[in-house]
Amino acid sequence: MAAGMEVRVSEPPLEPELEAELGPGPPDPELDLGGEDLVLDEVDVHIQANLEDALVQEALKTGVDLQQYSKQVELELQEVERASIHDYIKESENIASLHNQITACDAILERMEQMLSAFQCDLSSISSEIRTLQEQSVAMNLRLKNRRAVRQQLGQLLDELVVPAAMISTILEAPVTEPEFLEQLQELNGKINSVKEQAFRETVACADVQHVLEKLKIKAVTKIREFVLQKIYSFRKPMTNYQIPQNALLKYRFFYQFLLGNERTVAQELREQYVDTMSKIYLSYFKSYTSRLMKIQYEEVAEKDDLMGVEDTAKKGFFSKPSLKNRNTVFTLGNRGSVIGAAELEGPIIVPHAAQKSDVQYPFESLFRSQHYALLDNSCREYLFLCDFFMVTGPSAQDLFNAVMGKTLTMFLKHMEAYVCDCYDSIAIFLCIHIVLRFKAIMAKRNIPAVDKYWDTLLDILWPRFKHILELNIQSIQSTDPQKLGFLDTRPHYITRRYAEFSSAIVSINQTFPNEKTHALLGQLQVEVENFVLRVAAEFSSRKEQLIFLINNYDMMLGVLMERAVEESKEVEGFQQLLSARTQEFIEEILSPPLRRDDCLR
Repeated sequence: MAAGMEVRVSEPPLEPELEAELGPGPPDPELDLGGEDLVLDEVDVHIQANLEDALVQEALKTGVDLQQYSKQVELELQEVERASIHDYIKESENIASLHNQITACDAILERMEQMLSAFQCDLSSISSEIRTLQEQSVAMNLRLKNRRAVRQQLGQLLDELVVPAAMISTILEAPVTEPEFLEQLQELNGKINSVKEQAFRETVACADVQHVLEKLKIKAVTKIREFVLQKIYSFRKPMTNYQIPQNALLKYRFFYQFLLGNERTVAQELREQYVDTMSKIYLSYFKSYTSRLMKIQYEEVAEKDDLMGVEDTAKKGFFSKPSLKNRNTVFTLGNRGSVIGAAELEGPIIVPHAAQKSDVQYPFESLFRSQHYALLDNSCREYLFLCDFFMVTGPSAQDLFNAVMGKTLTMFLKHMEAYVCDCYDSIAIFLCIHIVLRFKAIMAKRNIPAVDKYWDTLLDILWPRFKHILELNIQSIQSTDPQKLGFLDTRPHYITRRYAEFSSAIVSINQTFPNEKTHALLGQLQVEVENFVLRVAAEFSSRKEQLIFLINNYDMMLGVLMERAVEESKEVEGFQQLLSARTQEFIEEILSPPLRRDDCLR
């Protein structure tokens, strides 16, 4: 085939039936020879494109006859076309059915499209309604919250102002000892306080209930006043254990709180009645108890002549009582120190009538302990009651306690001043001092300062008297003339025995509460005793007898002091040095030549 020539294969004629079905075909381009529309350039482009085809290039390379190959291809195309036409005809019914189905689907889809469009419109309107409902819900929640807040405040206000019928009937009719009365009284107190607060805020509703609350308050105050006065008057009955009505009042301590907040004049009246009643009761009780205690004291007590330096041979008047200087009750502690022991210090108080019935007598320090332990116990209980029932603390509690116990404490101080000014029993006075110190520590441990001033005043009475008695003993030793003591021997002297017993007693008592004033007084007494021993020793003619007398007295005093478990005291140390020195001197005296002249006492 020449280049640039287009090979066209004429299509075979269609069968009559197929042609009738498909209709007339397109006009044959070859018949349109008169047209000038063919452009050579387009033909060249078409030819060039065909030449670039892979099959054409392969055919050109292998030298295939293109014309023949073209015819073959055209025949194959015709065969394929006829087969395709037959297949199309064969499937025409199915194609027609498919066409009908597609048409029906189009109708259905069109209806669905219309429905979805309507549904979309409905959804838009629903979304708008939801937003509206949401806004309404938020607004309703806000209104509900505000109404609840208002309701809570109004409800609380109504609860505070409304007076229920149960409260009225209970306050008017129920006894004050009933639990319901106390409960309703607390409610009434709360309502009264609420009305006062709301009236300050100018709440109009207060005027509706104020007169009702005022009447209930007056009724409650009247009933409480009668009840408390009845309890206070019950204290005045003879042989009454006042702790029982006190405990009963503590159960109703709110009564006084109610009076204090609503009717101060009545509260003040009840307080004054209680103070007046209890002040008289305590004064009467302790005055009677003190007088009965003093009746069971030892009849024989130390007198002004029962001093350490008084001679055994001293005579008194014909009608004078026998002296106690030979008795252990003056300078010897014995078992008297047990009064400050843990067992007896806080033990039961002495019952005077039982002691009188048993014909038992006591030294003054035991009576003093019983008297003041009763004071301590009652003071602690009374102070706690006053703080609890009358709701006072600090200086106010102290003032109220002084109003109740002041007369009793004054009576105690006068009694002590009267007794102490004529007392010469230094051991009893010193034991009383240590009883006071221990009782003061007990009250400090209980955290009750009510009687602190009384203890200090009592010590101011006892300490000077103790010092005065020791000074009298020191003066008595200073003024003792050894030449008037009668017959002397080398045995321990009774005055040094008295000193040893007395010093060991004071030192053993003072160990628990050391006091420098005591050490100073004992130091003065020791110096005078040492001087006295030297003066008596000087009465012996020989140095040997002098040393024996000194050694015997020093050894006796040292033994007594160490026996009382005061080995580490200054007195023991001093007498050990003196004993050692005199013993060494005695040894030298024994071993010295017999012609040695007696030396004077150093």
